[in-house]
Amino acid sequence: MQQLSAALADAVMDTLKILPFLFLTYLVMEWLEHKTGSRTQAAIRRAGKMGPLFGGVLGIFPQCGFSAAASNLYAGGVITAGTLVAVFLSTSDEMLPIFLSEAVPVTTIVSVLGAKLLLGTVSGFFLDFLYHRLLRREIRYKNIHTMCESEHCRCEEGIFSSAVRHTLQIIFFIFLITVLLNILIGGIGEERLSGLVLNIPIVGELIAGLIGLIPNCAASVVITQLYLEGIIGPGPMMTGLLTGAGVGVLLLCRMNRGRVKQNAGIILYLYLTSVVWGILIDLLGITF
Repeated sequence: MQQLSAALADAVMDTLKILPFLFLTYLVMEWLEHKTGSRTQAAIRRAGKMGPLFGGVLGIFPQCGFSAAASNLYAGGVITAGTLVAVFLSTSDEMLPIFLSEAVPVTTIVSVLGAKLLLGTVSGFFLDFLYHRLLRREIRYKNIHTMCESEHCRCEEGIFSSAVRHTLQIIFFIFLITVLLNILIGGIGEERLSGLVLNIPIVGELIAGLIGLIPNCAASVVITQLYLEGIIGPGPMMTGLLTGAGVGVLLLCRMNRGRVKQNAGIILYLYLTSVVWGILIDLLGITF
């Protein structure tokens, strides 16, 4: 019973932190749907080619909400897959608050954030290049109203009420999943979870990447603490933090449902690029 109470309390806090980001995202998307004209829509499409750069910059802010917002924007056809991946890879989640609370040198913090920004942006541009240039797939920006119809949000009632309805629908889903994850993590134990990640070349990156994929901000907490305690090196640390997109992956599967192969491809790309970057960091002897 005590474990359940703790899981519920943590889930409430995690959900409340995401709530404003989700609402603002839906509000902006509703505004785009109802108020923008053809010129603005065309500008959004043109800006989409530079989306990974903006996604990488936004992602370094220490909140899970940006990855959730990016998933919604991608499902709504506003941003490209490369922009989404850039946000996922650069998102810092709880890393920055932990670094600050542990009095980590500013140079270390800046170098880690800069690396995540750079790697996320490069990976995002490469994904868009691979998909749209080499495979010659056209960027098809959807009408945001398509997502609204699938969610039965009754947008005609106004952008505010529609945004509230969208937010409540999704936040309830996030809350339930977060409770289940908290119970699972609590049952396994953070110490046992920490023991899975050893400072073994390649193996460390592979396991750290899987831990980072856990759709919960707790994953970045575990990875960051392991690094600060010297249990893992820069390679596994960076891999785990790159894949640690918080609830973004969860929201991607929820909002972009019906496109299982597409979602699986994005998640696989997220994982593989993170592992490769981590291995390269170890091979090159890069430290932070």
